[in-house]
Formats: sequence, C-alpha cells, structure tokens
Amino acid sequence: MKKVGIIILLSAIIMIGSSLKVTAKGQSDEKQGTAVNANETTKVTIGNDLISVEESDSAINLKVGNRGISILESLEGNKFHFNYFPHKNEWDQEDRDNDHPRRKNRFRGHWTGIELGFNNYLTSKNSLVLPANIDYMTLHSGKSMNFNINFSQLSLGLTRHIGFVTGLGLNWNNYRFDGNNNIIKGTDGIIEELDPGSNLDKSKLATLYLTLPVLLELQLPIESNHLSFAAGPIGAVKLGSHTKMVFENGQKVKSGGDFSLNMLRYGATARVGYGNFQLYGTYYMTPLFRTGRGPAGIDLYPFEIGMALTFND
Repeated sequence: MKKVGIIILLSAIIMIGSSLKVTAKGQSDEKQGTAVNANETTKVTIGNDLISVEESDSAINLKVGNRGISILESLEGNKFHFNYFPHKNEWDQEDRDNDHPRRKNRFRGHWTGIELGFNNYLTSKNSLVLPANIDYMTLHSGKSMNFNINFSQLSLGLTRHIGFVTGLGLNWNNYRFDGNNNIIKGTDGIIEELDPGSNLDKSKLATLYLTLPVLLELQLPIESNHLSFAAGPIGAVKLGSHTKMVFENGQKVKSGGDFSLNMLRYGATARVGYGNFQLYGTYYMTPLFRTGRGPAGIDLYPFEIGMALTFND
C-alpha cells in the first residue's frame, strides 16, 4: 500500500515537474524550488532535497525523501524500478518522532503485572461461616494469601479507550488453616481432617493454577492518566498442589497430591484502577474440590481480593 501511495504521489509530482520545466528556464533559484537544465537533463528540486524530479531522454527519476522510483524508457515500453536512498532526511526524522505517539494512541489493557491479595472460600449459601462438622476447614483470613504473576497479554481495541483484554497468568493460593490440623484425601477421595499429633506453628493447603481471562475494559482519561474498569470471565487449569505443616519444634512436613481439587475451574473477575495501580476481585463458580469430594461432601467456592501493579505502558 505504501508503494501504491508513493506512485500516486509521484505521478502528481511528474505533472508538476513538467510544468516547472517549461517555466523554469531563465528564472533564478528560489528558496522553496529550483530548476536546472543542462546536458538535455532537467531536474526539479522542492525543499531541502525532500522532493526531486530528474528527467532525461531515457529515464525519469523521482525521489521523495529516501525512497524513489525510476521510469525507464525502452523499445518494449516503460519499466518501473523502485530505489532506496539510504540518506537521512527530515521526513525520516518526523516518522521516528511520531512513532512513539502512534503506539501510545493504541488501546492497551491492564493485565500483565503482579498481584497480591487474600483468598478464602464461601459455602453454597455465600457464607464464610462453615458448618460445625467441617470446622477444621476454617481459615486464618489474615494469613491466607494469593500471589499472581500475569506474564502475557493481548489487547484488542474497539476504540482508543474501550477493548478486550486477554492473556495468561500464574495464580498461587495459600489456604492457611486456623486450627491445629491439616487435611488428607480419605476414602472415596473425600477430604478429611488430619490430626498431626502435636502442636503446629502453621498449616496450609497450597495450589498453583494457570489462568486465562477475557475482559472488557473501559478507560476514562483523567488529566495525564486514566481511570479503568474491567470485568469478564476467567478460566484456570491446575498445575500443582500440596499441603504443608510446620511444627513448633521447627520440623516441616510437605505432602504432594491432588487432594480431589478440581483440575479446571471458571469464574468471574473484575478490577478497577488508576494508571497502573489496580484493585481486583475474583470469584470462582467451580467448587475448590470436585463435587461430592469436598469435606463431608460440602462444596466450597474460592474467591480472591487484592491489589495489582500492571506493566501495560
């Protein structure tokens, strides 16, 4: 398309050049344009060598900046040949100067970055209070944390300030138990309480998921920055899980396993932010454990809230 545009532009210049050739004889050089006729060759230059047309008996050479076209006359007819002139000019500099602003004018969402927050789970009645028979699943809310690294992003702009955002991320969840217990996968894969036999300093269930969101994001310009809102579905696939107990004497016991956790899960996520600072929340509609395999067969639905620092600029 650039070459077609150049040909159209240069065709117009040929017409201008032809008229200049007729009127250029006997005239003095001017600041914005000169015409020289010598050895049956006519050359028209406009500006500081920005545009030039050189015509001889056998060819017409047209140059705009550092790009040009030669029209060669032969018995077979006119032939076109494109040239590249590797010298710097004002147009090249203008292109470089405008390159960064053009990138800045594209829609760019807020996903890539790091996130830190708290995680927990709700019962099917959207309550944090668990039934008495699974009290051992109660979490220490202030120490049950999640950490996310969102490392890949694709932005699809509808306008400069509205678009879709997707990408990939790694999601670490630590479910820190509040009681002196841990969990184990029992009979028929149902989660049961594990009594460590002595006092624990801390005990947790840890999971790692690969996440993929599809967000619709709206950005509202505010002075030199913007306020952003985004929401949409999110899916995840489990990469690993383990439990860990740290006893009062410093002894540590780490056990791997699937713990009847759902391999795939989906939910909804939303975030609001100013510039590259974001607040986010995610709720999964898929239970943490496979249906019927949770503690006492009860489904628990995980959620996260936290803050993020994105790297979209």
